[in-house]
Formats: sequence, structure tokens, C-alpha cells
Amino acid sequence: MFKYICIQSGITSRIIAAAIAGLFSYSGATAQAVILNADGPGNTYELITSKFGSGTGVGAVESAECIHPSFGRHITEVFDAELNKFVFQFFIHVTPDNDRCTAATDRQRVEIKTYESSPNNLKGTLGESITYKWRFRIPVGFQPSTSFTHIHQIKPVNGNDGDPLFTLTPRKGNPNKLELIHDNTSKVAIVNLSAFEGVWVEATQFITVGANGVYSMIIKRVSDGVTLLSYTNMNIKTIRPDNDFIRPKWGIYRSLNVVADLRDESILFSDFSIEENTVLPVKLDGFSATQIKNEVALKWKTLSEINTDRFDIERSADGINFTIIKSVPASGFTNAEKNYTGTDASPLTGKNYYRLVSIDTDGRKQISDIKTINFSANESASILIAPNPVSSVAKVDLKGFGSERLLVTVQNSLGKKVFSFTEIQIAAEQKLTAFLPTLLPGTYSIQVTNGNTKSTYQFIKL
Repeated sequence: MFKYICIQSGITSRIIAAAIAGLFSYSGATAQAVILNADGPGNTYELITSKFGSGTGVGAVESAECIHPSFGRHITEVFDAELNKFVFQFFIHVTPDNDRCTAATDRQRVEIKTYESSPNNLKGTLGESITYKWRFRIPVGFQPSTSFTHIHQIKPVNGNDGDPLFTLTPRKGNPNKLELIHDNTSKVAIVNLSAFEGVWVEATQFITVGANGVYSMIIKRVSDGVTLLSYTNMNIKTIRPDNDFIRPKWGIYRSLNVVADLRDESILFSDFSIEENTVLPVKLDGFSATQIKNEVALKWKTLSEINTDRFDIERSADGINFTIIKSVPASGFTNAEKNYTGTDASPLTGKNYYRLVSIDTDGRKQISDIKTINFSANESASILIAPNPVSSVAKVDLKGFGSERLLVTVQNSLGKKVFSFTEIQIAAEQKLTAFLPTLLPGTYSIQVTNGNTKSTYQFIKL
């Protein structure tokens, strides 16, 4: 026996659910972003090094001018009509370009980078968080290698630094792909390259540096903001134990193992940004989240509180988009230990991500590390939605709710109710059909309550 629910976002609220591909936001003691933009032809290498390097010379550029002097510099500045500004154009030639004027014949590159002589705020060290942003445009018909053609790298420096930690790599195939690769082995995201050809896109990459670090990459089309690639991992290696720091590289670095795959190419880049964010100060001594029956207990201790106004407990369904579920006033103590507690009385079924934000009296924010609870409110009661993600119609199977009246509530990823429905008494094994054509795309949760029995299930609306 099926009952029917017609869920329309216009019934109660038109709050748009935050997309899974949303961005990390770390506030607080944050260094000013270093921005690199083209400013017109001439002195291009010097401009790049003035931003990314020691301020003199051309040390932030890796190219092959000495082997190909007749072409001149392999990075120039040209005016782009779509962005209405000057941008950088990176050139690579099948012959005679090589790997930085070395004797290498199996690979070639033209790249820009930060390096050991760069300022400290351009080098990612253990515990730091960095946001990298840039725009790029791959030409129509771009021909990548079957081996590797990196257009972006995150490289470790010193120690075990031979392989990159992350690369953005077009690869020849049927069809050609764009791959996000971790540790030179794991392809963590793969999309069709054709979606990137001939259009400007903007990449945002967030990294917390550590053996169990945080990583996020989102690439959106500039013209309409559509997400073309998205990947997030809350527990991933972002530095090796013997590395001193990590650094970014942009450009073209490709294999020459199969020259027939390649052609002379150029890629446009613009709007480079590197912003380093500091981690939570030492005055916070631990933040924990523990499931206790149908709730999540949150605890933390401060070693000192200087000009602290309050603590915000934030929760997320995807580890990216957080919303405040409780605010706790600071004690006002100075240089004294203080224990705090908070409770999430209505956690989501599945993964719940929690973080603690301390708010100073002057408005500055400091953010803790993230704790994850995989929560099941009632193991005897369950919800299953299929298919998930859902386009317009989904089957909802309910078990363990008995035969009394049910309250069905749908919330967006910000915890805002977008629909509620009270079901009449039906059989112990319930099946519902949910019509979702007008529900806005995003992440939602459906919660079913029957007396003391409650369960929540998360789904994605396409």
C-alpha cells in the first residue's frame, strides 16, 4: 500500500539548500591573500616572481627558453575579451621544448610556482590551512597525453618529494578526461574534459596540511557558476612525514613518451590567489563529540579566555556547509581553565560533522578541527529512499514505526523545514511515494516521527 506526498518548496519556504560543492570557510587570524594578475605585456616573469618568489629575478618560473630562444618567453600576457582583462598565456611546443633546459627528453614543462625562497605565507606547513584560487581556460581540441599532462600540482618540498600530492591532469581517452589525482596514484575525481574546453572556469582548492588533513577541490564555470568538478575528503594525507612544506604549481607539465598524442598547446590562466589561514590557538584544549542514546554530547575545555564573547557549535551534513545549532556564552575568565558542554538533541541520521567556533569580542573567529558522528537515532526504525540522488519521484520505505500516525518532515541542509506532512494510520510496514519535481536542487533530510520513534535519512535532489 502506497501513500503519496507532494513536496513543493513553495508551500513553506524557498530557501535554497547549500550545494554539496560549497566552500570551506576558515575565519580568524587570517593572512591577506596574495593575488597575481596579468597587467599587460612585458616583464611577465618578473611580475610572477614579485608575487610568488623572493621579489627579484624569475625564480618562480620554470620554462625552456634556453632550448627554444627563437620563440621567446613561453608565458606572455594577452587581453581576453570574455574576462575583459589581461590574462597569462602559457605556451608549450612539442619540439624543441624540454624540462627546464635540462637534458631530459621524456617530458617538458612551462610552470609557475612558489618555492623555498618564497615568503612563509606562500608555503603550507604542518597544521596550516590554505585556500588556493585561480581561473583557467583550456582550448577546444586540447590534446593530452595518455601518460600525464598536469595543469596544476601540489608538490611537497624536501624529504620524499619526488611525486606530487595532488594533480589536476587532463588525460587522453575515449573521451578525454580531466582527473584529480592524489599521491600520484589515486584518481579521486574524473570528469569529461570536453566540459572545460573553450570556457573559463574557476578552481577553489582548500587544504589543511597534515598526515590526516582536509582537502577540497571545486571547479565552476565562470559564466553561470555551474559546478563541473567537486571533491572533498575530511581525512587525507596532504603532506609526508619528512616534508618541510607544500607548494602549488600551475602551467603545463606533460610526458613526451608518445609524441604523436600531442600538439603545440597554450592554456590561459588568471586570478591566482593564495590565502593562508592560521589554526585554532592553544587556548582551546580539546573538542569532542560523543553519541549518547538519541543525542550527541559536545564538550570542550579552554586554558584561557581573553576577550572571548561566546562559542558557536556548528553542524554540517556534508562537512562543508555548516550552520549554528547552539551558542554558549564564554565564562569571561582570563588565564583559567574552564569546561564547557553542549548537546545536539536532534542529530541527522548518517554522518554529522561538528566544529566549534569561538567568537572574540571584536568579532574575530577561531575554528576548531572537525568531529564526525555517524548517528542512528533508532536502530529498530529505518528509512530508505530510492533512487538517491532523486530526480522527481522517489520510493520511501519505512520500517519499525508501528501503525500510528506519522509526522514526515523534510529539511534542507541548513536545517530549515521546507515541508511537513502528517500521515493517517497505515500498516506497520509503510511505503510512501514522494513527488519532488519542484524541490530545489541540493541536499535534504527526511525525518519520520511516531511517538518516541524517530529516524532521519539524507538524500540529494538533482
